[in-house]
Amino acid sequence: MTANASSASNVALHPVAQEERVFNGWHLASLWFSLGVGLLVMQVGAYLMPALSTPEALMAIVGGSVVGAGLLAWVGKIGCDTGLSSAGLIHHVYGRHFAKLPVLLNIVQLLGWGAFELVVMRESTVAIGRQAGGMQAAYWPWLATLLWGGLLVALMTGSMVRLVRQLISRIALPLVVLSLLWLSWQFVGMALQQGLPALWSRPGAGGMGVMPALDLVVAMPISWLPLVADYARYGRHGRSAMAGTWIGFGIANIWCYALGVLVALVLPSTDLVAALLLAQGGLVALSLVLLDEVDNAYGDAYSGAVSAHSLLPAWRVRTWGIVMAVASTGLAMVLPMHSLEPFLLILSSVFVPLFGVILGRLSWGGYQLSYPQAGVQLLPLALWLGGIALYHSLAAWAPQAGSALPTLALTFVLAFATRPKA
Repeated sequence: MTANASSASNVALHPVAQEERVFNGWHLASLWFSLGVGLLVMQVGAYLMPALSTPEALMAIVGGSVVGAGLLAWVGKIGCDTGLSSAGLIHHVYGRHFAKLPVLLNIVQLLGWGAFELVVMRESTVAIGRQAGGMQAAYWPWLATLLWGGLLVALMTGSMVRLVRQLISRIALPLVVLSLLWLSWQFVGMALQQGLPALWSRPGAGGMGVMPALDLVVAMPISWLPLVADYARYGRHGRSAMAGTWIGFGIANIWCYALGVLVALVLPSTDLVAALLLAQGGLVALSLVLLDEVDNAYGDAYSGAVSAHSLLPAWRVRTWGIVMAVASTGLAMVLPMHSLEPFLLILSSVFVPLFGVILGRLSWGGYQLSYPQAGVQLLPLALWLGGIALYHSLAAWAPQAGSALPTLALTFVLAFATRPKA
């Protein structure tokens, strides 16, 4: 294959053709609502208690979800307007040679998050099975990992577009909404029995301020920033892509964080899954939420496949997707994923300034198709590295101020102020 042919076949680095852009606002809202729902989100919501009072926790949840989902939607709009994947946006801003480093880091974090999702699914499956009186044998965690990993591999052999339009929008979304409604109804009923005014007025125990809590809530949508353009590039219109992503993910993030807080209030426990199973019908509802968790692992694997294809286009995206699914399953079986969670969160912190610079460079007419593609764009590189340093400095020396939003804001402003003129 010649260099020109290889470049032409690199679908990750070229805009999606207009006839392939089939997602409307509803498709993307369904996708991002589904991706926003997860047991991990509920668990993080439960972490806000008892450090914060109930009003403080809800303030952080609503504010962080609106801002975080808005940032996600903003990157999605750029992806839709340009037709470029996340790897394509990174190449355009940072240069075709240097871009390989952040793209590779993205692949590493997506492998880690995919494996972590499989661990969450495995442990929840075993907990549900044991609650139902089965899965007592020691081999069940291994078998559950292989079963979920096998399903992920099977999904990767199909079409992403068809999966979103037919499975998620028409089938998965109604089921997961019904399960969340049922769980919310059950735990609101428990809150009413325990005395809703007392739960609402419960003071915080301290140990976490509102700004760090806001950072924690924003972290969930921000963790999806390196993925959103891979789906939004198939959108028909930038505005509908932005609105669908913002509304879908924002509602899901608020709902799941708030449900985690509610569960922690009425049934304080270190095991969220066990607490959810105590609700009437919790077994069925939790099983549907768990089934919906598959698309989170799929999202990681598909986006990792697009990024990997951008580096080695000789393999198709679908082939890379199968490789990502198999690798995530293997990692979930052999690595201590719970101890790796802090590492994954640290790795994710590099993407806050990375996309702060991308937003500053490409928003509001900043994308220029004829922009010279140098091997390394030194100024964006310097802003990114400075943003990483700022993020960790704030975490170490000013934790009460939060890290994500100040870093994102500063890198955006500097990137916007220094971008080339049209």
